[in-house]
Amino acid sequence: MSVAVEKPDTPSDQRSRRSGGREARRAMRAAPLADDIKPVRAGLEGGSYGPLSENDRERIHEAVLTLLETVGFANAIPSCIEALTRAGATLSEDGRILFPRALVLDTVKKAARHFTLHGQDPKHDMLIQGKRVHYGTAGAAVHLVDVEKRCYRESLLQDIYDAARIVEGLDNIHFFQRPMVPRDIPDPLDMDFNTLYACVMGTSKHVGTSFTVRENVKPALDMLYAIAGGEENFRARPFVSNSNCFVVPPMKFAEDACGVLEACVEGGIPILLLSAGQAGATAPAAIAGAVVQAVAEVLAGLVYVNAIKPGHPAIFGTWPFVSDLRTGAMSGGSAEQAVLTAACAQMAQFYDLPGGSAAGMTDSKLPDIQSGYEKGITDVMAGLAGLNLVYESAGMHASLLGFCLESLIIDNDMLGHCLRCVRGIEVTDESLSIDTIADVCLKGPGHYLGNEQTLRLMQTEYFYPAVGDRFSPKEWNEKGRPDILQRAIIEKNRILAERFPRHVPRPVDDKLRARFGNLIQLPRSGMGG
Repeated sequence: MSVAVEKPDTPSDQRSRRSGGREARRAMRAAPLADDIKPVRAGLEGGSYGPLSENDRERIHEAVLTLLETVGFANAIPSCIEALTRAGATLSEDGRILFPRALVLDTVKKAARHFTLHGQDPKHDMLIQGKRVHYGTAGAAVHLVDVEKRCYRESLLQDIYDAARIVEGLDNIHFFQRPMVPRDIPDPLDMDFNTLYACVMGTSKHVGTSFTVRENVKPALDMLYAIAGGEENFRARPFVSNSNCFVVPPMKFAEDACGVLEACVEGGIPILLLSAGQAGATAPAAIAGAVVQAVAEVLAGLVYVNAIKPGHPAIFGTWPFVSDLRTGAMSGGSAEQAVLTAACAQMAQFYDLPGGSAAGMTDSKLPDIQSGYEKGITDVMAGLAGLNLVYESAGMHASLLGFCLESLIIDNDMLGHCLRCVRGIEVTDESLSIDTIADVCLKGPGHYLGNEQTLRLMQTEYFYPAVGDRFSPKEWNEKGRPDILQRAIIEKNRILAERFPRHVPRPVDDKLRARFGNLIQLPRSGMGG
């Protein structure tokens, strides 16, 4: 009786099988993916990390209620006093607004939650609830980083529009809050209006913006209503939110910002209630104390918004920053900033409120190694904590003083890594892979390169960077030894030469320019003609 003997693989056989697997994998990479099965995407659930225990959160909550009831807020404007006292707050003899704990708890119970922040394009809508994570830009940088000259220059209106149109095509940056101020427009009304115009014309994603004074809100609303096709349409799908620093830490109202808050609530704009104390300067140096003050300040703002209009969409924007206590300078890329932001995410979840805080604010002046590790650590910890809206997560440098267009492109890759960490590992009967392992070991070639599971999961389970370097040393040398910054510069120049968003139809823009005349200062030549 003859017995068939299986011949061992030759090196040629092994190369052939690996080559076949490689060709199949290349074919899979070319196939487009539906948004809901991409390996990373907006709204992935975080929450696997938290620096605060359940008892810690309860103690912070009790401290917050005590502060609001006994210390309260100074400097309330008359309309604020009227709204808050009507709701149940009291005005002390020394002019401070005090918030009874019953009022605070009742407000939290009735506040808006689980709402959507809309884009002009519905595909960019963000459901803000639970521990769903979204990354975006923000800030008020006064400089643009010129990486090729290794220098800083004043930021311009064109830079804001350029940043918006770059973000429009970056999948891992989910919303666009204005990251710079236009230093070429000194008048506050012109600055507020044109900043918003540049943002909403540059991207169809949700936009965040600020206003200097109450009077500047109305012309902006007129523009937004016109773009939306009417006031009713905008109120149904507000695609712009107001980043509102209504508080001057510690525990004082900001008078102009309060006027803006009231006008935005009345106009149908969602509010980011932003408390930005700096630990060791305008907030306690103790990390827990900085969280307590930030939470107290934002809850006071929540009472304020709901006293004006119950249920108006408002974001729990605890943004405590960190000081380098040796110098007093802000240290946005520090480890302390990372745990502060994660703790703020936990406190938003404690109240089941939509939360937004800041991460990614590197202290480095250029997109270098320091920038990479500071942004990566702070952004991934915010995501792992389940923060709903991670502001300032991309493009920012010099602790919010500088913004870099090339960094948007690099940081989009970095945020893809963060989102993949947020997604974690799905453990199912299928993913445990018992049958696949058995098939490869007992029947197959002894590797998984061309395996059906590998081909099926390579796009849905794995994230691939766009400009990050995964070349072999040989390939890298053959390509001229590029670094990530060189590749980002090339990609930025390509985008700025080719991408001129047209989600706002030209006839609508014509009407805006006819209506507002010289108020619109972004020339058509800078928008692709």
